[in-house]
Amino acid sequence: MIVFDLRCSKTHVFEAWFGSSRAFEDQQESGLLACPICGDRTVTKAVMAPNVGAKGNSRSAIAVTKPDSPAQPTPQAIKAALHALASAQAQMLETSQWVGRGFADQARAMHVGETASTPIHGETTVAEAKALIDDGVPIAALPLPVVPPRSVN
Repeated sequence: MIVFDLRCSKTHVFEAWFGSSRAFEDQQESGLLACPICGDRTVTKAVMAPNVGAKGNSRSAIAVTKPDSPAQPTPQAIKAALHALASAQAQMLETSQWVGRGFADQARAMHVGETASTPIHGETTVAEAKALIDDGVPIAALPLPVVPPRSVN
């Protein structure tokens, strides 16, 4: 595993782990990387400080201390946060119409005023989503997956 500092086009810097440098490149080329802060998919490697190990059996005379890091959340806290996120998304989807694969066309029609603006959700490809964003259509990915109504028993 390898860790990279990444930067989106809006200058947010974040860290991500990859199986190899090639894995990063493959995900970048496929448009699978997104900024966790703003969702921007224009992600590149950021400048990183090198991690140089001590030479042989020598040790540094200066002890390096890390600043106090915030406590890691407990599994219960993570579970509660995910439950709250799922509840908020479910509540939002109650007032939203499923449009399936027609999402990109419907969103664009609403944006240009061809149809009335109403909350919708559906499916789209990465390329279609990028085109909508490039054209200024206000869209956002849902944080949790949604089961299409046709797939529900």
